[in-house]
Amino acid sequence: MAVNSPALTSLDVMRDAPVIPVIVIHDLAQAVPLARALVAGGIRMLEVTLRTPQGLAAIKAIARAVPEAVPGAGTVRSAAEVQTVVDAGARFAVSPGYTHGIGRAARDAGLPLLPGVSTGSEILQAQEDGYGELKFFPALQAGGAAMLKAWHGPFGDVRFCPTGGISPSNAAEFLSLPNVECVGGSWLTPADALAAGDWNRITTLARAAAELPRRSQAAPAQKV
Repeated sequence: MAVNSPALTSLDVMRDAPVIPVIVIHDLAQAVPLARALVAGGIRMLEVTLRTPQGLAAIKAIARAVPEAVPGAGTVRSAAEVQTVVDAGARFAVSPGYTHGIGRAARDAGLPLLPGVSTGSEILQAQEDGYGELKFFPALQAGGAAMLKAWHGPFGDVRFCPTGGISPSNAAEFLSLPNVECVGGSWLTPADALAAGDWNRITTLARAAAELPRRSQAAPAQKV
């Protein structure tokens, strides 16, 4: 089953807002109000990870109940999971690494994919399969902003979403780089706010994230 139109590209996902929230759902009842709170703050691209048993059901619930949101699946680790997340309603996928099998499965499903890379060889492998919009992960541990600056020379045509250790204190540094379109971070959905159902706080965090400046002067993404 292919992803329904309108078509969405990896660049659309990256350029919609400066931050893609990395969402870990332990209580399925939190998924829909969380998605609504993020959308209210201007964040629509929602990476719901498959790290918990509730992840897939959360994607499905958001896809059905929050049409303004664009749910995606994070921590996709196999070709089989690609079709599973498409069937659940995911409109993009993010993987912690990259394999040819995952790349082929995403392309066959029409699913935008942000593959994870942390070395030059992994970038070359992803590019060989046609992927030029990549997740730099784990960003801080793999060299941080300095590594992205070094990669801008040999990989000037690649666009990155650094994820892993990104916070309000360093997000601006990454977003100031010419090869960074957006960052991924979990600070928009703090565990204590989720536990308390403090959706206003999450909307406030999302609004601040949506207003972060970025050097990349991207053209407006298409409506999705």
